[in-house]
Amino acid sequence: MNAFKDSELNLNYIDGQWRPSSGGATFTNINPADTRDVIGDFPDSSVQDALDAVGAAEKARQYWDSLGTIKRGDILFAAAEILARRKEELARAVTREQGKCLRDSLGEAQRAVDILRYVAGEGRRLSGSALPADEPRSMALTWRKPIGVVALITPWNFPLAIPAWKIAPALLSGCTAVLKPSPLAPHTAALLVDIFIEAGVPAGVLNLVQGDRDPGETLSNHQEVRGISFTGSLGVGLAIQQAAAPRLARTQLELGGKNALIVLADADLDLAADAILHGAFGQAGQRCSATSRVVVERSVREELVGKVLARLADLTIGDPFDAGTKLGPVVNGDRLAACVQAIEQARRDGATCRTGGAVADSGELAHGYFIQPTLLTDVAPDSELAMEEVFGPVLAVIDAENFDHAMDVSNSVRYGMSGTIFTNNRKHIYDALERFEAGMLHVNRPGVGAWPHMPHMGAKLSQYGAPECSPETWDFYMGWRSACISFPA
Repeated sequence: MNAFKDSELNLNYIDGQWRPSSGGATFTNINPADTRDVIGDFPDSSVQDALDAVGAAEKARQYWDSLGTIKRGDILFAAAEILARRKEELARAVTREQGKCLRDSLGEAQRAVDILRYVAGEGRRLSGSALPADEPRSMALTWRKPIGVVALITPWNFPLAIPAWKIAPALLSGCTAVLKPSPLAPHTAALLVDIFIEAGVPAGVLNLVQGDRDPGETLSNHQEVRGISFTGSLGVGLAIQQAAAPRLARTQLELGGKNALIVLADADLDLAADAILHGAFGQAGQRCSATSRVVVERSVREELVGKVLARLADLTIGDPFDAGTKLGPVVNGDRLAACVQAIEQARRDGATCRTGGAVADSGELAHGYFIQPTLLTDVAPDSELAMEEVFGPVLAVIDAENFDHAMDVSNSVRYGMSGTIFTNNRKHIYDALERFEAGMLHVNRPGVGAWPHMPHMGAKLSQYGAPECSPETWDFYMGWRSACISFPA
C-alpha cells in the first residue's frame, strides 16, 4: 500500500515523521510545460529543519550499521520491487514536474529500478581481504565501515534516477542520510522517499529536507555530516568543497559538462546524425552528458548538418505527455532566458543560426517554457558558446581540419564529462580513447550516460571524488579498517 498521503505532499520527512518546515514557509512548484498547472506547495526549509534531520540521522546511525549489508540489501531489493510496481506513477510525476517526455521519464524510472537492484545485490559482495600474516598463529584482515551521516544534494534534471543512485549506496553501506532535492523537483523526491519507507527503512535512517540555500548550506557545514554527495553546477560544487575541507569531510561532486561529439570524414553520417539528435536535443539538452558541441571534419560538415536539420524538421515540440512530442520544455523561465542569451551571444560572436534560435510560444506553448531546437554553425572553438555550458537544446557545430585538430578542440574546455567519436578508423578510435580528457567515452553511439553498473564520472572540472553507479562508489560511502590478530598457543 502506498504510504504517501496527499496531505503529506508539502512536508519534509524527518525522524520518521512527515512534517512542515519549522518556520512554516513554503514555495510553489509548477509544471514547466503548463505554468497554469500548480503541482503543490512544498516546505521552504529552515536551518533548524536541516539540523533536526542531521540529528535524526546521527541517532539512527549505530542501529542501521549493526544490521549489516545483507539485511540492508534485502530492504533495497524490496524498494526496487515497489518502484517497479509504481513506475508509471513515478514517471508521470517526473514529466509533470521536470518536463521531459513521458517515454524518457519511463526510461529514467526503469534506470532507478535497475540501480536499486544492482546496489542491493552488492549486499552479499561487499568484502575486504584476508592477508598473509608475518607471524605464526596470526591473521591479517581488512573490511569496510560506513563513514557516518551523509548529505545527498540532488538536481532537477534527473529527479528520480540521481537521488536513487545516491540513496541506494548510502543506505547499503550503513550510512544514514539527509536528502535535499532541488526546489524544482520536490514532488518526485518525496515519492521516492515514500518508497523507501514502504520498503522498511527505519525512522531517522533516510530524511528528506526540501528547500534551497539555507538547508543546503547547513548540511554542507554541519560537523556531523561526514560526506556530501552533490550533483549540480560548478559554482555550488566548489562552495560545497570549500565548506567540507576544514573538517576533512568527504565530497563526491558531479558538476558541469561541455561535451563534444567528433565526426570524422569516414564516419557513418546517418548514424552520427541520429546520435546528435538524441544527445543534443533529448530531454531538451538538460543533461550533464548532453552533446553540446559537434566537432566535424570540414569536408563533411555540410552533409552532416543537412542530415541533422532534416531530422530536426520532424521534431515535434509540445506537451511531454503526448506520445508524438519529441521535445518538451526547459525547466523554468531562468533556463529559457539563459538559452536565449546564449544564442544571441553566439550570433554576436559570428555564429550562423541554421535553425531555431527563438522561444516557441504559439498556441498552448505560450503557457510553458519552450524554445526551438537550435543549431549554429561557424562557431569559433574559443567562443562562449563553444566553451560554456548552456543546458538546453542549443548545439554548436565547430569545424575541424583533421583528427588531431578535432581532439584538440574537444579537450580545449575546462569540463570533461563525456566524449564521443564517430569514425571507422580503428587507429583513430584507439587514439581517441587515449586522448579524450573526459570520464565517459563513446564510440559510434550516442554520447550520453553509461549503463547502471558502470562508473558515472567526469574529468577535469566535471568531477571530484569517487564515481557513482559502480563499485567505485564505495570509496566515498565507506572507509577501511584493518586488524592484526594473534592467537595463543
